[in-house]
Amino acid sequence: MPFSSNPINPSPLQSRLKRHPALFGIPFLLIIVGASFGLQTFTQTRYDLQDQKVKQISNEQALGLDHKKKKFDIREEYYKLSAAGEQDWEPKRIARPNEFPESVEPPTEPPAKS
Repeated sequence: MPFSSNPINPSPLQSRLKRHPALFGIPFLLIIVGASFGLQTFTQTRYDLQDQKVKQISNEQALGLDHKKKKFDIREEYYKLSAAGEQDWEPKRIARPNEFPESVEPPTEPPAKS
């Protein structure tokens, strides 16, 4: 083999990492987990400020809209709809475009383009 991956004079750090790979992995994981806990306070502050803005808007909306709102009653809506059904009305058919047939079956061929 003309090219080997082993260097002629490996450094002591390189040989130690080759024998014990946890010397690199464990500190790396500790830094990642520690940074996560460290950044948690900044993230929580961000969400608290956003929540505070939403609460302020909802309070302003509550002051302006709640007294104008009418309570919803399902029975009242039912009586409105049943009274609307007794009105005089006739169903009126809308003319179809020329390229669609009057039958219910789907067309077998695509409509001819003019």
